[in-house]
Amino acid sequence: MPNHALFEKVHALVSHIYPDHDADSLSESFINAFFSMGATPRKRGRIRGNSLWSEKDALVITYGNSIVDGIHKPLDLMRDFLGRHLEGVLTGVHILPFFPYTSDDGFAVTDYTVVDSQLGSWEDIRRIAKDFKVMSDLVLNHVSSQGAWFNAYRQGQPPYDRYFFEASPDDDLSAVVRPRAHPLLREVQTANGTRYVWCTFSHDQVDLDFSNPDVLAEMLRIMRLHVANGVRIVRLDAVAFIWKEIGTPCIHHPNTHRIIQLIRILCDFAEERVILLTETNVPKRENLSYFGNRNEAHSVYNFSLPPLMLHALLTGSARHLRTWLMSMPPAQVGCAYLNFIASHDGIGLRPVEGILSDDELEELIATVRRYGGLVSMRATADGKGRPYELNVSLFDALTGTIEGDDDFHIERFLASQTAMMALEGIPAFYIHSLLATANDLDGVERSGHNRAINRHRWDYGTLRARLADPNTPQARVLREMKRRIRIRTQEPAFHPNATQFTLQLDDALFGVWRQSLDRSQSIFAITNVSKEPVELPAFQLNLIDGDFWRDLLDDSRFEDPNGTITFAPYQSRWISNRA
Repeated sequence: MPNHALFEKVHALVSHIYPDHDADSLSESFINAFFSMGATPRKRGRIRGNSLWSEKDALVITYGNSIVDGIHKPLDLMRDFLGRHLEGVLTGVHILPFFPYTSDDGFAVTDYTVVDSQLGSWEDIRRIAKDFKVMSDLVLNHVSSQGAWFNAYRQGQPPYDRYFFEASPDDDLSAVVRPRAHPLLREVQTANGTRYVWCTFSHDQVDLDFSNPDVLAEMLRIMRLHVANGVRIVRLDAVAFIWKEIGTPCIHHPNTHRIIQLIRILCDFAEERVILLTETNVPKRENLSYFGNRNEAHSVYNFSLPPLMLHALLTGSARHLRTWLMSMPPAQVGCAYLNFIASHDGIGLRPVEGILSDDELEELIATVRRYGGLVSMRATADGKGRPYELNVSLFDALTGTIEGDDDFHIERFLASQTAMMALEGIPAFYIHSLLATANDLDGVERSGHNRAINRHRWDYGTLRARLADPNTPQARVLREMKRRIRIRTQEPAFHPNATQFTLQLDDALFGVWRQSLDRSQSIFAITNVSKEPVELPAFQLNLIDGDFWRDLLDDSRFEDPNGTITFAPYQSRWISNRA
Protein backbone atom coordinates (compact mmCIF):
# COMPACT_ATOMS: atom_id res chain seq x y z
CA MET A 1 0.00 0.00 0.00
CA PRO A 2 1.48 3.45 -0.92
CA ASN A 3 1.88 6.36 1.48
CA HIS A 4 -1.52 6.65 3.21
CA ALA A 5 -1.80 10.46 3.15
CA LEU A 6 -0.81 10.55 -0.51
CA PHE A 7 -3.18 7.73 -1.41
CA GLU A 8 -6.17 9.37 0.30
CA LYS A 9 -5.60 12.68 -1.49
CA VAL A 10 -5.24 11.04 -4.89
CA HIS A 11 -8.19 8.73 -4.24
CA ALA A 12 -10.53 11.65 -3.47
CA LEU A 13 -9.83 13.16 -6.90
CA VAL A 14 -9.85 9.91 -8.84
CA SER A 15 -13.33 9.14 -7.50
CA HIS A 16 -14.62 12.31 -9.19
CA ILE A 17 -12.58 12.16 -12.40
CA TYR A 18 -13.22 8.48 -13.15
CA PRO A 19 -16.40 7.51 -11.26
CA ASP A 20 -16.92 4.38 -13.36
CA HIS A 21 -13.52 2.89 -12.49
CA ASP A 22 -12.11 1.17 -9.43
CA ALA A 23 -10.75 4.18 -7.56
CA ASP A 24 -8.46 2.08 -5.34
CA SER A 25 -6.53 0.39 -8.13
CA LEU A 26 -6.56 3.49 -10.32
CA SER A 27 -5.17 5.68 -7.53
CA GLU A 28 -2.40 3.21 -6.91
CA SER A 29 -1.59 3.04 -10.62
CA PHE A 30 -1.29 6.84 -10.88
CA ILE A 31 0.99 7.00 -7.83
CA ASN A 32 3.15 4.18 -9.21
CA ALA A 33 3.30 5.89 -12.61
CA PHE A 34 4.66 9.12 -11.14
CA PHE A 35 6.90 7.51 -8.54
CA SER A 36 8.61 5.21 -11.03
CA MET A 37 12.29 4.96 -11.99
CA GLY A 38 13.28 4.39 -8.37
CA ALA A 39 11.54 7.50 -7.00
CA THR A 40 9.76 7.31 -3.67
CA PRO A 41 7.27 9.75 -2.15
CA ARG A 42 7.92 11.86 0.92
CA LYS A 43 6.05 10.96 4.09
CA ARG A 44 4.24 14.30 4.02
CA GLY A 45 3.38 16.77 1.30
CA ARG A 46 5.17 20.10 1.33
CA ILE A 47 3.68 22.99 3.25
CA ARG A 48 2.58 25.64 0.78
CA GLY A 49 4.75 28.71 1.33
CA ASN A 50 6.70 31.31 -0.62
CA SER A 51 10.08 29.62 -0.24
CA LEU A 52 10.13 28.06 -3.73
CA TRP A 53 11.41 31.32 -5.23
CA SER A 54 13.00 34.66 -4.35
CA GLU A 55 13.92 38.00 -5.91
CA LYS A 56 16.97 36.28 -7.42
CA ASP A 57 14.82 34.12 -9.68
CA ALA A 58 14.33 34.92 -13.34
CA LEU A 59 14.10 32.75 -16.46
CA VAL A 60 15.15 32.82 -20.08
CA ILE A 61 12.79 31.22 -22.62
CA THR A 62 14.50 29.57 -25.59
CA TYR A 63 14.30 26.81 -28.13
CA GLY A 64 17.01 24.19 -27.94
CA ASN A 65 18.18 25.35 -31.36
CA SER A 66 17.78 29.11 -31.04
CA ILE A 67 21.56 29.16 -31.47
CA VAL A 68 23.22 26.98 -34.13
CA ASP A 69 26.51 26.76 -36.01
CA GLY A 70 26.09 23.68 -38.20
CA ILE A 71 28.87 21.86 -36.35
CA HIS A 72 28.11 21.46 -32.66
CA LYS A 73 25.01 20.17 -30.93
CA PRO A 74 22.62 23.11 -30.39
CA LEU A 75 22.16 22.20 -26.71
CA ASP A 76 25.95 22.42 -26.30
CA LEU A 77 25.88 25.87 -27.88
CA MET A 78 22.99 26.89 -25.64
CA ARG A 79 24.90 25.76 -22.57
CA ASP A 80 27.94 27.76 -23.74
CA PHE A 81 25.83 30.87 -24.32
CA LEU A 82 24.12 30.54 -20.95
CA GLY A 83 27.44 30.08 -19.19
CA ARG A 84 29.11 33.02 -20.95
CA HIS A 85 26.31 35.54 -20.65
CA LEU A 86 23.57 34.56 -18.19
CA GLU A 87 25.06 32.48 -15.38
CA GLY A 88 24.79 34.55 -12.22
CA VAL A 89 22.18 36.74 -13.91
CA LEU A 90 19.26 34.35 -14.48
CA THR A 91 18.48 31.25 -12.44
CA GLY A 92 16.34 29.25 -14.84
CA VAL A 93 15.94 28.31 -18.47
CA HIS A 94 12.76 27.21 -20.22
CA ILE A 95 13.91 24.94 -23.04
CA LEU A 96 10.92 24.67 -25.33
CA PRO A 97 9.95 21.15 -26.53
CA PHE A 98 13.18 19.27 -27.16
CA PHE A 99 11.65 16.02 -28.42
CA PRO A 100 11.35 14.66 -31.98
CA TYR A 101 8.43 16.36 -33.72
CA THR A 102 6.78 16.94 -37.07
CA SER A 103 5.36 20.48 -36.88
CA ASP A 104 4.67 23.58 -34.78
CA ASP A 105 8.35 23.87 -33.82
CA GLY A 106 8.25 21.03 -31.34
CA PHE A 107 4.64 20.98 -30.16
CA ALA A 108 3.67 18.02 -32.36
CA VAL A 109 5.69 15.39 -30.49
CA THR A 110 6.44 11.99 -32.03
CA ASP A 111 8.37 10.48 -29.08
CA TYR A 112 8.23 11.80 -25.52
CA THR A 113 11.00 9.55 -24.21
CA VAL A 114 14.03 10.86 -26.10
CA VAL A 115 15.63 14.21 -26.82
CA ASP A 116 15.64 15.16 -30.50
CA SER A 117 19.01 13.89 -31.75
CA GLN A 118 19.40 17.07 -33.82
CA LEU A 119 19.54 19.00 -30.54
CA GLY A 120 21.46 16.65 -28.24
CA SER A 121 20.54 14.14 -25.57
CA TRP A 122 19.24 13.80 -22.03
CA GLU A 123 22.84 14.13 -20.90
CA ASP A 124 22.89 17.66 -22.35
CA ILE A 125 19.69 18.54 -20.49
CA ARG A 126 21.21 17.22 -17.25
CA ARG A 127 24.37 19.28 -17.79
CA ILE A 128 22.35 22.47 -18.18
CA ALA A 129 20.31 21.49 -15.11
CA LYS A 130 23.47 21.53 -12.98
CA ASP A 131 23.66 25.33 -13.29
CA PHE A 132 20.09 26.39 -14.08
CA LYS A 133 16.58 25.37 -13.04
CA VAL A 134 15.33 23.73 -16.22
CA MET A 135 11.72 24.14 -17.31
CA SER A 136 10.35 21.63 -19.80
CA ASP A 137 7.07 21.32 -21.66
CA LEU A 138 4.68 18.51 -20.89
CA VAL A 139 2.77 18.61 -24.18
CA LEU A 140 -0.16 16.69 -22.81
CA ASN A 141 -3.13 17.78 -24.94
CA HIS A 142 -2.02 16.27 -28.24
CA VAL A 143 0.63 14.31 -30.13
CA SER A 144 1.89 14.22 -33.70
CA SER A 145 -0.33 12.50 -36.24
CA GLN A 146 2.87 10.95 -37.61
CA GLY A 147 4.10 9.54 -34.31
CA ALA A 148 4.07 5.95 -33.09
CA TRP A 149 1.01 6.42 -30.87
CA PHE A 150 -1.27 7.66 -33.65
CA ASN A 151 0.06 5.14 -36.16
CA ALA A 152 -0.79 2.37 -33.69
CA TYR A 153 -4.24 3.93 -33.20
CA ARG A 154 -4.93 3.81 -36.94
CA GLN A 155 -3.89 0.15 -36.99
CA GLY A 156 -6.25 -0.63 -34.09
CA GLN A 157 -3.42 -1.67 -31.76
CA PRO A 158 -4.15 -1.57 -28.02
CA PRO A 159 -3.74 0.39 -25.83
CA TYR A 160 -3.39 3.19 -28.39
CA ASP A 161 -6.72 2.36 -30.06
CA ARG A 162 -8.32 4.19 -27.09
CA TYR A 163 -5.80 7.03 -26.73
CA PHE A 164 -7.42 9.65 -29.00
CA PHE A 165 -10.62 11.64 -28.68
CA GLU A 166 -13.20 10.89 -31.33
CA ALA A 167 -16.39 12.72 -32.26
CA SER A 168 -18.96 12.67 -35.04
CA PRO A 169 -19.54 15.32 -37.71
CA ASP A 170 -23.18 15.15 -36.60
CA ASP A 171 -22.35 16.24 -33.05
CA ASP A 172 -23.28 19.77 -32.05
CA LEU A 173 -19.85 21.33 -31.54
CA SER A 174 -21.00 24.94 -31.77
CA ALA A 175 -20.14 25.62 -28.11
CA VAL A 176 -16.50 24.53 -28.47
CA VAL A 177 -13.99 27.33 -27.85
CA ARG A 178 -11.46 27.34 -30.68
CA PRO A 179 -7.95 28.82 -30.75
CA ARG A 180 -7.57 28.13 -34.48
CA ALA A 181 -9.65 28.53 -37.64
CA HIS A 182 -9.20 25.07 -39.25
CA PRO A 183 -11.93 22.37 -39.11
CA LEU A 184 -11.98 20.80 -35.64
CA LEU A 185 -12.41 17.18 -36.74
CA ARG A 186 -10.10 15.23 -39.02
CA GLU A 187 -11.37 12.20 -40.90
CA VAL A 188 -9.02 9.22 -40.73
CA GLN A 189 -9.20 5.64 -41.90
CA THR A 190 -8.41 3.08 -39.22
CA ALA A 191 -8.50 -0.69 -38.86
CA ASN A 192 -11.80 -0.14 -37.07
CA GLY A 193 -13.27 1.93 -39.89
CA THR A 194 -13.63 5.65 -40.54
CA ARG A 195 -13.07 7.78 -37.48
CA TYR A 196 -13.13 11.52 -36.81
CA VAL A 197 -10.43 12.64 -34.40
CA TRP A 198 -10.35 15.93 -32.50
CA CYS A 199 -7.62 18.40 -33.48
CA THR A 200 -7.65 21.57 -31.37
CA PHE A 201 -4.51 23.13 -32.83
CA SER A 202 -3.81 21.51 -36.22
CA HIS A 203 -4.55 18.34 -38.12
CA ASP A 204 -1.00 17.23 -37.35
CA GLN A 205 -1.70 17.59 -33.62
CA VAL A 206 -4.30 15.02 -32.60
CA ASP A 207 -5.90 15.41 -29.17
CA LEU A 208 -5.54 12.71 -26.55
CA ASP A 209 -8.55 11.31 -24.68
CA PHE A 210 -8.05 11.85 -20.95
CA SER A 211 -11.35 10.14 -20.16
CA ASN A 212 -9.18 7.03 -20.64
CA PRO A 213 -7.13 6.84 -17.41
CA ASP A 214 -4.33 5.04 -19.26
CA VAL A 215 -3.57 8.33 -21.02
CA LEU A 216 -3.13 10.17 -17.73
CA ALA A 217 -0.94 7.39 -16.34
CA GLU A 218 1.22 7.60 -19.47
CA MET A 219 1.67 11.34 -19.01
CA LEU A 220 2.62 10.88 -15.35
CA ARG A 221 5.36 8.44 -16.38
CA ILE A 222 6.62 10.96 -18.93
CA MET A 223 6.62 13.70 -16.30
CA ARG A 224 8.72 11.47 -14.01
CA LEU A 225 11.18 11.03 -16.87
CA HIS A 226 11.54 14.82 -17.08
CA VAL A 227 12.11 15.14 -13.35
CA ALA A 228 14.60 12.26 -13.29
CA ASN A 229 16.67 14.13 -15.88
CA GLY A 230 16.91 17.35 -13.92
CA VAL A 231 13.73 19.23 -14.83
CA ARG A 232 12.38 21.23 -11.88
CA ILE A 233 9.67 23.36 -13.53
CA VAL A 234 7.02 21.60 -15.63
CA ARG A 235 4.94 23.67 -18.02
CA LEU A 236 1.56 22.07 -18.69
CA ASP A 237 1.11 23.05 -22.32
CA ALA A 238 -2.41 23.84 -23.60
CA VAL A 239 -3.76 22.22 -20.45
CA ALA A 240 -7.09 24.09 -20.56
CA PHE A 241 -8.23 21.90 -23.48
CA ILE A 242 -7.40 18.41 -22.22
CA TRP A 243 -10.91 17.26 -21.18
CA LYS A 244 -13.60 17.15 -23.85
CA GLU A 245 -17.32 16.70 -23.32
CA ILE A 246 -19.67 17.08 -26.28
CA GLY A 247 -22.12 19.93 -25.73
CA THR A 248 -19.71 21.97 -23.59
CA PRO A 249 -17.04 24.57 -24.53
CA CYS A 250 -14.39 21.85 -24.00
CA ILE A 251 -12.15 24.31 -22.19
CA HIS A 252 -11.64 24.69 -18.41
CA HIS A 253 -13.67 21.54 -17.73
CA PRO A 254 -13.95 20.67 -14.00
CA ASN A 255 -12.05 17.45 -14.68
CA THR A 256 -9.22 19.45 -16.20
CA HIS A 257 -8.83 21.25 -12.89
CA ARG A 258 -9.07 17.97 -10.98
CA ILE A 259 -6.29 16.44 -13.08
CA ILE A 260 -4.06 19.44 -12.36
CA GLN A 261 -4.87 19.06 -8.66
CA LEU A 262 -3.87 15.40 -8.85
CA ILE A 263 -0.56 16.28 -10.54
CA ARG A 264 0.04 18.98 -7.91
CA ILE A 265 -0.45 16.46 -5.10
CA LEU A 266 2.09 14.13 -6.67
CA CYS A 267 4.56 17.02 -7.00
CA ASP A 268 4.00 18.05 -3.38
CA PHE A 269 4.95 14.53 -2.27
CA ALA A 270 8.01 14.31 -4.55
CA GLU A 271 11.48 14.46 -3.02
CA GLU A 272 12.42 16.97 -5.71
CA ARG A 273 11.03 20.50 -5.56
CA VAL A 274 8.88 20.48 -8.70
CA ILE A 275 7.01 23.63 -9.73
CA LEU A 276 3.92 23.43 -11.97
CA LEU A 277 3.22 26.19 -14.48
CA THR A 278 -0.03 26.18 -16.48
CA GLU A 279 -0.12 27.61 -19.99
CA THR A 280 -3.63 29.04 -20.46
CA ASN A 281 -3.75 31.96 -22.88
CA VAL A 282 -7.26 33.10 -21.97
CA PRO A 283 -8.97 36.10 -20.31
CA LYS A 284 -7.86 37.00 -16.79
CA ARG A 285 -10.58 35.38 -14.70
CA GLU A 286 -10.24 32.07 -16.53
CA ASN A 287 -6.45 32.20 -16.27
CA LEU A 288 -6.47 32.88 -12.53
CA SER A 289 -8.70 29.86 -11.95
CA TYR A 290 -5.66 27.66 -12.50
CA PHE A 291 -4.24 28.65 -9.12
CA GLY A 292 -7.26 26.79 -7.74
CA ASN A 293 -7.44 27.06 -3.98
CA ARG A 294 -3.65 26.98 -3.76
CA ASN A 295 -3.91 23.38 -4.93
CA GLU A 296 -3.35 23.58 -8.70
CA ALA A 297 -0.56 25.47 -10.46
CA HIS A 298 2.25 27.02 -8.46
CA SER A 299 2.48 29.63 -11.19
CA VAL A 300 0.38 30.98 -14.07
CA TYR A 301 1.40 33.24 -16.93
CA ASN A 302 0.35 36.87 -16.75
CA PHE A 303 -1.07 36.68 -20.28
CA SER A 304 -2.74 40.10 -20.24
CA LEU A 305 0.58 41.83 -19.59
CA PRO A 306 2.21 41.53 -23.07
CA PRO A 307 -0.59 43.09 -25.18
CA LEU A 308 -1.32 45.79 -22.59
CA MET A 309 2.35 46.71 -22.18
CA LEU A 310 2.69 46.86 -25.95
CA HIS A 311 -0.41 49.02 -26.20
CA ALA A 312 0.86 51.40 -23.51
CA LEU A 313 4.23 51.92 -25.21
CA LEU A 314 2.73 52.32 -28.69
CA THR A 315 0.11 54.85 -27.55
CA GLY A 316 2.04 56.60 -24.77
CA SER A 317 -0.75 55.90 -22.29
CA ALA A 318 -0.69 53.38 -19.43
CA ARG A 319 -4.37 53.85 -18.63
CA HIS A 320 -5.50 50.35 -19.64
CA LEU A 321 -2.38 48.73 -18.26
CA ARG A 322 -2.90 50.44 -14.90
CA THR A 323 -6.61 49.59 -14.75
CA TRP A 324 -5.88 45.94 -15.47
CA LEU A 325 -3.12 45.75 -12.86
CA MET A 326 -5.38 47.26 -10.22
CA SER A 327 -7.83 44.41 -10.83
CA MET A 328 -5.20 41.70 -10.36
CA PRO A 329 -5.32 40.06 -6.94
CA PRO A 330 -2.08 39.24 -5.14
CA ALA A 331 -1.02 35.69 -5.78
CA GLN A 332 -1.99 33.38 -2.95
CA VAL A 333 0.62 32.00 -0.56
CA GLY A 334 2.59 29.34 -2.39
CA CYS A 335 1.68 30.78 -5.80
CA ALA A 336 3.34 33.30 -8.11
CA TYR A 337 2.70 34.98 -11.43
CA LEU A 338 5.09 34.39 -14.30
CA ASN A 339 5.58 37.75 -16.01
CA PHE A 340 6.71 38.08 -19.60
CA ILE A 341 6.32 40.46 -22.54
CA ALA A 342 7.45 38.16 -25.36
CA SER A 343 7.68 34.42 -25.90
CA HIS A 344 7.92 31.83 -28.66
CA ASP A 345 4.20 32.29 -29.33
CA GLY A 346 2.58 35.45 -30.56
CA ILE A 347 1.23 38.20 -28.34
CA GLY A 348 -2.20 36.85 -27.44
CA LEU A 349 -5.22 39.10 -27.88
CA ARG A 350 -7.88 37.07 -26.05
CA PRO A 351 -6.60 38.31 -22.67
CA VAL A 352 -7.49 41.92 -23.62
CA GLU A 353 -11.07 41.11 -24.57
CA GLY A 354 -13.24 43.51 -22.61
CA ILE A 355 -10.25 45.76 -21.87
CA LEU A 356 -9.37 47.28 -25.25
CA SER A 357 -12.20 48.55 -27.43
CA ASP A 358 -12.54 47.32 -31.01
CA ASP A 359 -11.11 50.60 -32.27
CA GLU A 360 -8.14 50.39 -29.92
CA LEU A 361 -7.53 46.80 -30.96
CA GLU A 362 -7.63 47.75 -34.65
CA GLU A 363 -5.17 50.57 -34.02
CA LEU A 364 -2.83 48.20 -32.18
CA ILE A 365 -2.99 45.65 -35.00
CA ALA A 366 -2.41 48.31 -37.66
CA THR A 367 0.66 49.62 -35.83
CA VAL A 368 2.18 46.16 -35.43
CA ARG A 369 1.60 45.48 -39.11
CA ARG A 370 3.35 48.76 -39.94
CA TYR A 371 6.44 47.38 -38.21
CA GLY A 372 6.40 44.10 -40.10
CA GLY A 373 4.14 42.05 -37.82
CA LEU A 374 1.43 39.59 -38.78
CA VAL A 375 -1.93 38.61 -37.27
CA SER A 376 -3.33 35.11 -36.68
CA MET A 377 -7.07 34.52 -36.47
CA ARG A 378 -9.26 32.15 -34.47
CA ALA A 379 -12.59 30.62 -35.41
CA THR A 380 -15.81 32.04 -33.95
CA ALA A 381 -19.38 30.75 -33.95
CA ASP A 382 -20.44 33.35 -36.53
CA GLY A 383 -17.80 32.11 -38.95
CA LYS A 384 -16.18 35.54 -39.29
CA GLY A 385 -13.17 34.86 -37.08
CA ARG A 386 -11.40 37.23 -34.70
CA PRO A 387 -7.77 38.25 -34.21
CA TYR A 388 -6.17 35.69 -31.90
CA GLU A 389 -2.58 36.85 -31.62
CA LEU A 390 -0.02 39.27 -32.99
CA ASN A 391 2.99 37.58 -34.56
CA VAL A 392 5.98 39.87 -34.37
CA SER A 393 9.39 40.28 -32.82
CA LEU A 394 8.86 42.47 -29.76
CA PHE A 395 11.98 44.43 -30.62
CA ASP A 396 10.56 45.34 -34.05
CA ALA A 397 7.05 45.90 -32.68
CA LEU A 398 8.49 48.74 -30.58
CA THR A 399 10.34 50.39 -33.48
CA GLY A 400 8.04 53.40 -33.16
CA THR A 401 4.57 54.34 -31.93
CA ILE A 402 1.12 54.74 -33.42
CA GLU A 403 2.43 58.07 -34.75
CA GLY A 404 5.35 56.49 -36.63
CA ASP A 405 9.09 55.96 -36.25
CA ASP A 406 11.25 57.98 -33.87
CA ASP A 407 14.68 57.86 -32.23
CA PHE A 408 13.67 55.98 -29.07
CA HIS A 409 13.58 52.40 -30.34
CA ILE A 410 15.97 50.82 -27.83
CA GLU A 411 14.80 53.03 -24.94
CA ARG A 412 11.17 52.03 -25.58
CA PHE A 413 12.13 48.35 -25.78
CA LEU A 414 14.11 48.48 -22.52
CA ALA A 415 11.16 50.22 -20.88
CA SER A 416 8.95 47.23 -21.68
CA GLN A 417 11.33 44.83 -19.97
CA THR A 418 12.15 47.04 -16.99
CA ALA A 419 8.52 47.79 -16.15
CA MET A 420 7.75 44.07 -16.35
CA MET A 421 10.56 42.91 -14.09
CA ALA A 422 9.41 45.27 -11.30
CA LEU A 423 5.99 43.63 -11.01
CA GLU A 424 4.84 41.03 -8.50
CA GLY A 425 5.87 37.66 -9.84
CA ILE A 426 8.82 35.92 -11.50
CA PRO A 427 10.17 37.58 -14.66
CA ALA A 428 10.84 35.55 -17.80
CA PHE A 429 12.74 36.92 -20.80
CA TYR A 430 12.52 35.47 -24.29
CA ILE A 431 15.98 34.91 -25.71
CA HIS A 432 15.10 37.06 -28.72
CA SER A 433 14.23 39.92 -26.40
CA LEU A 434 17.61 39.64 -24.69
CA LEU A 435 19.23 39.63 -28.14
CA ALA A 436 17.14 42.36 -29.82
CA THR A 437 16.23 39.97 -32.63
CA ALA A 438 14.32 41.40 -35.60
CA ASN A 439 11.36 39.89 -37.46
CA ASP A 440 12.33 36.69 -39.27
CA LEU A 441 10.22 37.09 -42.40
CA ASP A 442 12.37 34.56 -44.25
CA GLY A 443 11.41 32.01 -41.59
CA VAL A 444 7.74 32.74 -42.21
CA GLU A 445 8.19 32.22 -45.94
CA ARG A 446 10.08 28.95 -45.44
CA SER A 447 7.66 27.48 -42.92
CA GLY A 448 4.37 29.01 -44.02
CA HIS A 449 3.58 29.77 -40.35
CA ASN A 450 3.17 33.22 -38.85
CA ARG A 451 4.78 32.27 -35.54
CA ALA A 452 8.10 31.63 -37.28
CA ILE A 453 8.53 35.41 -37.42
CA ASN A 454 9.62 35.32 -33.77
CA ARG A 455 11.52 32.02 -33.77
CA HIS A 456 14.78 33.04 -35.41
CA ARG A 457 17.82 30.78 -35.23
CA TRP A 458 21.01 32.72 -34.62
CA ASP A 459 24.24 31.53 -36.19
CA TYR A 460 26.54 31.45 -33.16
CA GLY A 461 29.48 32.97 -35.00
CA THR A 462 27.36 35.86 -36.20
CA LEU A 463 25.82 36.33 -32.77
CA ARG A 464 29.18 36.36 -31.00
CA ALA A 465 30.46 38.95 -33.45
CA ARG A 466 27.39 41.12 -32.83
CA LEU A 467 27.78 40.83 -29.06
CA ALA A 468 31.50 41.67 -29.32
CA ASP A 469 30.69 44.98 -31.04
CA PRO A 470 29.43 47.27 -28.24
CA ASN A 471 27.46 49.41 -30.70
CA THR A 472 25.14 46.76 -32.14
CA PRO A 473 21.55 46.54 -30.85
CA GLN A 474 22.32 43.01 -29.62
CA ALA A 475 25.24 44.13 -27.45
CA ARG A 476 23.51 47.27 -26.20
CA VAL A 477 20.31 45.49 -25.21
CA LEU A 478 21.92 42.43 -23.60
CA ARG A 479 24.44 44.56 -21.67
CA GLU A 480 21.76 46.84 -20.23
CA MET A 481 19.32 44.03 -19.56
CA LYS A 482 21.95 42.13 -17.58
CA ARG A 483 22.75 45.25 -15.56
CA ARG A 484 19.11 45.84 -14.66
CA ILE A 485 18.41 42.19 -13.86
CA ARG A 486 21.45 42.07 -11.56
CA ILE A 487 20.17 45.12 -9.70
CA ARG A 488 16.76 43.53 -9.33
CA THR A 489 18.17 40.34 -7.80
CA GLN A 490 19.64 42.29 -4.88
CA GLU A 491 16.38 43.93 -3.78
CA PRO A 492 14.06 42.07 -1.36
CA ALA A 493 11.16 44.33 -2.35
CA PHE A 494 11.23 42.51 -5.70
CA HIS A 495 10.50 39.12 -4.12
CA PRO A 496 7.79 37.53 -6.32
CA ASN A 497 5.31 37.75 -3.43
CA ALA A 498 6.34 41.12 -1.98
CA THR A 499 3.48 43.58 -1.48
CA GLN A 500 2.40 45.54 -4.55
CA PHE A 501 0.15 48.57 -4.97
CA THR A 502 -0.59 50.22 -8.29
CA LEU A 503 0.23 53.93 -8.30
CA GLN A 504 -2.31 56.47 -9.53
CA LEU A 505 -0.18 58.67 -11.76
CA ASP A 506 -0.33 60.59 -15.02
CA ASP A 507 -1.34 58.30 -17.91
CA ALA A 508 2.19 58.63 -19.31
CA LEU A 509 3.57 56.97 -16.19
CA PHE A 510 3.12 53.35 -15.17
CA GLY A 511 4.17 52.59 -11.62
CA VAL A 512 3.89 50.29 -8.64
CA TRP A 513 4.95 50.42 -5.02
CA ARG A 514 6.66 47.27 -3.78
CA GLN A 515 7.43 46.46 -0.15
CA SER A 516 9.62 43.57 1.01
CA LEU A 517 8.07 40.73 3.00
CA ASP A 518 9.79 41.98 6.19
CA ARG A 519 8.70 45.59 5.39
CA SER A 520 12.27 46.85 5.56
CA GLN A 521 12.40 48.09 1.97
CA SER A 522 10.09 50.08 -0.28
CA ILE A 523 10.59 50.64 -3.99
CA PHE A 524 8.60 52.96 -6.22
CA ALA A 525 9.08 51.39 -9.68
CA ILE A 526 7.90 53.83 -12.33
CA THR A 527 8.29 53.90 -16.12
CA ASN A 528 7.53 56.71 -18.55
CA VAL A 529 5.67 54.94 -21.38
CA SER A 530 5.69 58.05 -23.60
CA LYS A 531 8.21 59.79 -25.85
CA GLU A 532 7.82 63.07 -23.96
CA PRO A 533 9.62 64.06 -20.74
CA VAL A 534 7.37 63.89 -17.68
CA GLU A 535 7.72 65.65 -14.33
CA LEU A 536 6.30 64.02 -11.22
CA PRO A 537 5.87 65.94 -7.94
CA ALA A 538 7.70 63.88 -5.33
CA PHE A 539 4.90 64.34 -2.79
CA GLN A 540 2.70 62.05 -4.92
CA LEU A 541 4.97 59.17 -3.93
CA ASN A 542 5.00 59.93 -0.21
CA LEU A 543 8.79 59.70 0.05
CA ILE A 544 8.99 59.63 3.83
CA ASP A 545 11.01 62.58 5.10
CA GLY A 546 14.20 61.44 6.76
CA ASP A 547 14.57 58.26 4.74
CA PHE A 548 17.36 57.94 2.19
CA TRP A 549 15.79 57.64 -1.27
CA ARG A 550 17.73 56.88 -4.43
CA ASP A 551 17.11 55.51 -7.91
CA LEU A 552 18.67 52.06 -8.06
CA LEU A 553 19.01 52.32 -11.84
CA ASP A 554 21.01 55.55 -12.16
CA ASP A 555 21.95 56.32 -8.51
CA SER A 556 20.05 59.64 -8.44
CA ARG A 557 19.28 60.92 -4.92
CA PHE A 558 15.93 62.36 -3.86
CA GLU A 559 16.30 64.38 -0.68
CA ASP A 560 13.49 66.91 -1.10
CA PRO A 561 10.07 65.28 -0.54
CA ASN A 562 8.49 68.39 -2.07
CA GLY A 563 10.71 68.44 -5.14
CA THR A 564 10.14 67.20 -8.68
CA ILE A 565 11.22 63.91 -10.22
CA THR A 566 11.89 64.09 -13.96
CA PHE A 567 11.48 61.16 -16.32
CA ALA A 568 13.11 61.26 -19.74
CA PRO A 569 11.24 59.54 -22.59
CA TYR A 570 10.82 55.85 -21.72
CA GLN A 571 12.95 56.17 -18.59
CA SER A 572 12.39 53.77 -15.71
CA ARG A 573 13.21 54.61 -12.10
CA TRP A 574 13.39 52.24 -9.13
CA ILE A 575 13.30 54.66 -6.19
CA SER A 576 14.26 52.82 -3.01
CA ASN A 577 14.76 53.68 0.66
CA ARG A 578 17.47 51.02 0.92
CA ALA A 579 21.00 52.31 0.34
